[in-house]
Amino acid sequence: MDPIQIISLTLGAAWASGINLYAAVLVLGYLGMTGDIFLPPELQILTNPLVLGAAALMYAIEFFADKVPGVDSGWDLVHTFIRIPAGAVLAAGMAQGLEISQGAQLAALLVGGSVAAASHTAKTGTRLLINTSPEPVSNWSASIAEDIAVVGGLWASLQYPWVFVIGLVLFLLLVAWLLPRIWGVLKRTFRSLSKLFKGKDSVDPAAPAADVKKVDILRSLYQESSENKK
Repeated sequence: MDPIQIISLTLGAAWASGINLYAAVLVLGYLGMTGDIFLPPELQILTNPLVLGAAALMYAIEFFADKVPGVDSGWDLVHTFIRIPAGAVLAAGMAQGLEISQGAQLAALLVGGSVAAASHTAKTGTRLLINTSPEPVSNWSASIAEDIAVVGGLWASLQYPWVFVIGLVLFLLLVAWLLPRIWGVLKRTFRSLSKLFKGKDSVDPAAPAADVKKVDILRSLYQESSENKK
């Protein structure tokens, strides 16, 4: 492959991992197994039938979990610790096809992790916004669109590398613009979850003792006033 194709696939693997890691592994493994792309030795493991089978199983689970309002956001939050590191590793592995130095491979690892984090954040924030809608149709539409985007994006990164790279730059600029809004949604969600686990009407454990003390003070004042009247 040309260097620009390898660079494009490196970024594409990281970007796709942040959206749907298991779909990305399936696509890369299948393309590597059929010889459509050259996978560096470190990523040849993706063509292993056991790896492809495990990725297919997890993709099937995510296919259904990703379409249930609320469950999809919980799934995304858990996969924060899976998609981003995996995207970084895939990017570093693809970059080794350029036969670059270890320093450049480390740079690819960092860039890949950042790209995966950006796409994962965009997906997670978008899903939280969608979940404010009571109907499930938007969740199904978003999930299917994401799966199509992963497959189409990896295909474009191989067939039209320059188009994909330009599109990725525009995507990252859009995420940077949306980041403050996404962060606001995440904060409100975490605040709501905190209230849910604590209880909507929960109070500080010290509050009952303080209330009892206030009642005792008022009672003593009332008794003193009654005695003075007598």
